[in-house]
Amino acid sequence: MGKVYLVGAGPGDPDLLTVKAARLVAQAGIVFHDSLVSREILRLISRDAEVIDVGKRCGHKLLTQEEINSLLVSAASKHEIVLRLKGGDPLVFGRAGEEIEALRNAKVEFEIVPGITAALGAAAAAGISLTDRRAASPLVISTFSRGTEGASMDWGAITSTTTLALYMPGPDYAEVAHRLREGGLPDDLPCVIVSNATGPEQQIRWTNLAKLASEEKLPAPALMIVGRVASQKVHEISKAFWRNEANDRTMPRSAVVS
Repeated sequence: MGKVYLVGAGPGDPDLLTVKAARLVAQAGIVFHDSLVSREILRLISRDAEVIDVGKRCGHKLLTQEEINSLLVSAASKHEIVLRLKGGDPLVFGRAGEEIEALRNAKVEFEIVPGITAALGAAAAAGISLTDRRAASPLVISTFSRGTEGASMDWGAITSTTTLALYMPGPDYAEVAHRLREGGLPDDLPCVIVSNATGPEQQIRWTNLAKLASEEKLPAPALMIVGRVASQKVHEISKAFWRNEANDRTMPRSAVVS
């Protein structure tokens, strides 16, 4: 039996692959990749390898998850190195849990190779810190579910001192804006939308909650960062935040913003 590697391809830039991921991409005998893996990374796959696209196109799945699980198990009996290549990190919205369970049940050896998840790639592209202590406290990473499923997330738990990294915000941003405003967030709360983070077609749009609904959709894959850290003037925004915090507890001298 061969070994299955669940590998994170990162947000798109091949230079952001880990050394181990790059080595496995070049050595694998068969590669199952999703639709978020960039063309530049796919070009690194050995010409001798069998390459199978198991991703989604416009919401249409080429294969079901159960079929992908079966293919991974079957491939391990024929190839020494089987690569399941996923955009971002395989453990963040990558359905790795279902594949891990299938491989364990079939007693197939596997290994997980982490990658840079989209939230980190988008934040780096925009030049912002997701946990800037001057403006943010908790970090929430979530996908956006539309319609009645949107209620599954506790939007009221998102505060103006929370950084929200929202994966797959969808075809328009009006519903996202509605749910955030319904949760009590202020209209001037900064938002950044990053499309194709770290890739050659990368786009970054700076806006705020009041303008979000009218923003033109950026091409997928896109990620939205909502919160004070998404301001290009974090220093100014943070003053009021720390002033209020100081009323509740004594802040370390190094954390005080003058």
